[in-house]
Order: sequence, then structure tokens, then C-alpha cells
Amino acid sequence: MGTKKRPKGTVPWMPGFRYGALLPALSLNFLVRNPEASAAFYDSVFGAEVHYADVDFAAIRVGSAEVMLHADHTHDTHPWHPALVAGERRGLGAQVRLLGVDPDEVAERCRMQGIPLVRGPEDKGHGWREVLVRDLDGYEWAFGRLIPPASTTMGLQPAPPTAPPAAS
Repeated sequence: MGTKKRPKGTVPWMPGFRYGALLPALSLNFLVRNPEASAAFYDSVFGAEVHYADVDFAAIRVGSAEVMLHADHTHDTHPWHPALVAGERRGLGAQVRLLGVDPDEVAERCRMQGIPLVRGPEDKGHGWREVLVRDLDGYEWAFGRLIPPASTTMGLQPAPPTAPPAAS
């Protein structure tokens, strides 16, 4: 990682290797302009749990997803860095989809805070009621919950028993 702006003599909430060992098999990592502001946004809009946030890094949980927010300056040696500081769009073509977060509650928090929605809550043919929101850095999130028929027994039948092998 690159440059740290955390005040000299201060330490993060836990060593990086310890946090890394606690991460689930799949976690998300976003490069953001301001981890503290992004963590506050995720808390107030997405209902996230903020484990830790400082000028370099934030660790949060959004629904069931563990999310890391690294400041752009912490990746100043990464090939993406020039595009990030030039202001190029982030996350284009990727969408984070999180099932189990009420889209109507997220939409209401956005409305109360004057945050525009990409798309308001609606029932979709793939069995979710979902809302689309962009975070402060332009990453798009789809929050949803299952709706019928996806949220009900779909009438799946067990596979028919197979015939025992013929005796030879």
C-alpha cells in the first residue's frame, strides 16, 4: 500500500493482518476519496455498521457484507491511481447487489437526506424488490428483499429415484 495520512503516533483499531484474518471468503474493497465521509454515508443511508474509520481506511458491514474503504492516497503506487486522481468514473459496469436490506427503508433514508436514487424501489421479474443507489464515489448498490414467487415455495419437486443398477 502507499502513503498513509493517519497522524504520526496513532494506530488503527487493530493490525492489518488481524483484520485480514477476520474477513470472510468474499469481501468488498473500494478505493474512495474520503473513507471517513464514505463510512458516515454508508451508516446514515445504508444502515451500515462502522467498525472503524480514519483518514486512510474504514471497515464497515453493510447488511451481511464486509466492506473495506481505502483512501485513494493509500494506493498511490497502484496502476489505477492516476485515473482515480484524474477524476475518472469509478465502478462503471459493476453493481454491488445485497439481498436482505429493505429497499424501501434505504429509499426513505435517501429521501430524508436529499440523496437522489438511481432507481426507486420496484418489484423486479427476478424476484427482488430493489432500489438502486450510488454512494459518494459513484459505486452503485442494489438493495433488495425477496418477493413472491421467489419468497415462497416454488413447487420444486425432488428428483425421481433412480433405478438400482441391473445385476450382472
